[in-house]
Amino acid sequence: MAGTKNHDYHILPPDIAPLATTIGALTFTSGLVLFMHDMAGGKFVPWLGLAILLASMFMWFSKIIKEAHAGDHTPVVQLHQRYGMILFIASEVMFFVGWFWAFFDFSLFPSTLAEVVGGQWPPKAIEAVMDPFDLPLLNTLILLCSGTTVTWAHHSLIHGDRDGLKKGLWATILLGVLFSCIQAYEYVHAPFPFGQNTYGSAFYMATGFHGFHVIVGTIMLIVCLKRAYNGDFTPRQHFGFEAAAWYWHFVDVVWLFLFVAIYVWGGWGYPTH
Repeated sequence: MAGTKNHDYHILPPDIAPLATTIGALTFTSGLVLFMHDMAGGKFVPWLGLAILLASMFMWFSKIIKEAHAGDHTPVVQLHQRYGMILFIASEVMFFVGWFWAFFDFSLFPSTLAEVVGGQWPPKAIEAVMDPFDLPLLNTLILLCSGTTVTWAHHSLIHGDRDGLKKGLWATILLGVLFSCIQAYEYVHAPFPFGQNTYGSAFYMATGFHGFHVIVGTIMLIVCLKRAYNGDFTPRQHFGFEAAAWYWHFVDVVWLFLFVAIYVWGGWGYPTH
């Protein structure tokens, strides 16, 4: 890139960004607990934490981009970045395993959880579930298409086709926004509320956190699109885009499991809405 290093490693100078990000994350999650329990501070603490978190992440990521332009991301550093991204995605996988575990525990052993689910699954309070072959199927096709468009953008970048890179990113971002809008519409018209029973809680927590990941992935791709217009990426050095593409494919795969396990299998033989 713009500069070169005479060694393989990049020694980071002292920086407040990691500490600020940690404080923001702690404030945000603690605020959500206050909000869910309707406690004092629940209406403004989450927003304060989110503001700190976003500001610190913007500062941190901006510095990483500057390091790339300065030539600090040597092949060894890029390899370690890939290891870090792989471990991050692995931690996200385990995060979703927790929600799948809860859903399967409720659904496969309702008799042993009679006090929680009423001895049947879905619980008696659920009169109808989502029709998996309506909006959920449409959203599945949208995410699958977005996986192909982000791959198109990646291959275009590798082969030096910057126009294809931009078009692929635009298509992926629009599909991601469309997915989020359809899921929001689905939530508004859902036949069961959040929090009144275990089915609603398991459903909304699993699909809601996935929707949050789609929004995060969309933001990452928007940043990549902006950087593409700035001419940042090259066929030989584009880990920022590559990491975003990995994350987006992870979001796609998780949704396939959610669709099959929660929408199709979870509501099998039950009246649909």
